Amino acid sequence: MVPKTVRDIQVAGKRVLVRVDFNVPMQNGRVTSLTRLRASVPTIRYLLDHDARVIVCSHLGRPGGKVVESMRLEPVCKEFAKLLGAPVGCLADCVGAEVEATVATLKPGHALLLENVRFHPGDEKNDPEFSQALASLADLFVQDAFGVVHRTHASTVGVTAYLPAVAGLLLEKELTMMARVLDHPQRPLIAIMGGAKVGDKMAALENLLTKVDAVLIGGGMVAAFLAAQGHETGATKVADGAVAFAAAAMQRSHSSGVRLVLPSDLVVAQAFDKDAPARTVRADQVPPGWFIVDIGPATLDVLRQEVFAAKTVFWNGTMGVFEWPAFSRGTRALADILAKAKGTTTIVGGGSTAEVIESLGLEDKIPNVSTGGGATLEYLAGQTLPGIAALATQPVYPV
Repeated sequence: MVPKTVRDIQVAGKRVLVRVDFNVPMQNGRVTSLTRLRASVPTIRYLLDHDARVIVCSHLGRPGGKVVESMRLEPVCKEFAKLLGAPVGCLADCVGAEVEATVATLKPGHALLLENVRFHPGDEKNDPEFSQALASLADLFVQDAFGVVHRTHASTVGVTAYLPAVAGLLLEKELTMMARVLDHPQRPLIAIMGGAKVGDKMAALENLLTKVDAVLIGGGMVAAFLAAQGHETGATKVADGAVAFAAAAMQRSHSSGVRLVLPSDLVVAQAFDKDAPARTVRADQVPPGWFIVDIGPATLDVLRQEVFAAKTVFWNGTMGVFEWPAFSRGTRALADILAKAKGTTTIVGGGSTAEVIESLGLEDKIPNVSTGGGATLEYLAGQTLPGIAALATQPVYPV
């Protein structure tokens, strides 16, 4: 269920604290991906157009409760202002007398970005004093950072004890997308799960096996399923517990009638290096000492058939070592297949998969891309996300 949103409350003239997720990749002080910034524009633009006084807050990186110069939000602020098409003031802190004084001068239809909330240890500790200090800046709170709603922090949960709180338009979009997978999908519904580690996705996989018609496995996590079948996995490491989980997942899929589709062929490399010699082998014939680095062409043919026959596809995780061009072919080909699938709704589950879509310039052809990583997986696992639960407990405020 989607909580009340900014459309359900009166915002004109109000000071509105908006939690966004500006935790964007940076290189040499420059923002290298605009995906999360673009995703936040609709909510901020809505508030500005309705004469709110907008106070934006976010974290960047993991500064550990202290000021780290390379994690200041000023470069992010400048890029966001360009996308927003309006000035955005950038402050040197997120709480304190100077911040309060600046916020007091903020006019309706204008916006400020507070400094990195994680420069203060009170944010990640969900400290009541820090929560109250943040909340004192505003009249209303808007949660629009889906990527951190699985965290019980001051800027995601703590402030809701002191302010009326609703969802932003991005959070509304994310929850609507996830409902297409979990609650009312068009069928056939398939999930394509990749990435390096099955351990990160155990709970999501377990829940999806009760929802979908088929699960297709790719990426390094294939190794756990190969090991569960008694096959060689080469030098690809399999975490403790992953083999037992994979065996249980295969048994569960068999008993529930959900198809679990594993690769029939794989690309393997002699060393874990971008220039290592590589070859394609049958999935059950991985050579000892070699690394699984991608899916093979026969597996891609199967993926193509499955995608074109589906009505809804959920995709999370790369099919190989995407950051190395020689081993990115499977992921690139899958993205192209999804972009060309007519009559199929594709939902991309954030994290590295979202970066793939952006890097390939497929945002227009595959628009349903989550901004969450861990939050997406926890939501798919059926877990309660505290940043959303805090909104659900809020009373309804008048329009």
